[in-house]
Amino acid sequence: MKKKLILKVGTSTLTSGTDRISYAKIEDIARQIVSLRHEYDVVIVSSGAIAMARQYVDINDSPLKVDSKQALAAIGQPKLMTIYDEVFGSFGLKAAQCLLVHRDFDSETARKNVANTVNKLLEYGYTPVINENDTVAVDEIVLGDNDKLSALVAVITGANLLVLASDVDGLFDKNPNKYKDAVLVEVVDDIDDITRYIDDMQSDLGTGGMRTKIEAARICRRHSVEMWILNGFRENFLVEALKGRRAFTRVLPLR
Repeated sequence: MKKKLILKVGTSTLTSGTDRISYAKIEDIARQIVSLRHEYDVVIVSSGAIAMARQYVDINDSPLKVDSKQALAAIGQPKLMTIYDEVFGSFGLKAAQCLLVHRDFDSETARKNVANTVNKLLEYGYTPVINENDTVAVDEIVLGDNDKLSALVAVITGANLLVLASDVDGLFDKNPNKYKDAVLVEVVDDIDDITRYIDDMQSDLGTGGMRTKIEAARICRRHSVEMWILNGFRENFLVEALKGRRAFTRVLPLR
């Protein structure tokens, strides 16, 4: 039986640190899914709708107001899914869009419905591409860039592993952008002990940071899901991590 892997890709990863969605990065993701598909069912939780729209619409809000972000998400989401569909199709993969809000996790019936849909898509050979429905909910566009959403998806689908693809190699004891002597924390077995390391970095495109990743880690630990934080900028990042060829942060589930 295949293992289930949730791959969360944030805006910074999908843009490769630029102000545009990177076709090359989505190709990199598709190529890795192909190489892993005999062992893993992969579910993607993807940000990037707002960044996608900003390639087409010039909005002068600085910083962007919530309603502007919601409008941009409505413009960008179908365009982002078109890229996933085209790129994945060129690798023989099929993508399906799932838009969720946090109330979809509030009741047992709703959680079962989401899990059944995701599992049926995998059974049909489709890669679910999940994002928050930002036109009706604002939790992730304000606070999380889908970190918490990906943890909730991992829990309700019974995933074996959640991988958060970030713009750094993992959790450090200091902000590596500020301190050259920052040391990567490779294994986390006590979340409370590492909260003092958190130093969020602001981004014009994404809303996530280490704080939201720690929140996701708490959810995963409570439900016995292992979580990794790794650098999604690197080519073949997921396959290399699974083979033990990349350094990253592992958040162990409660034992």
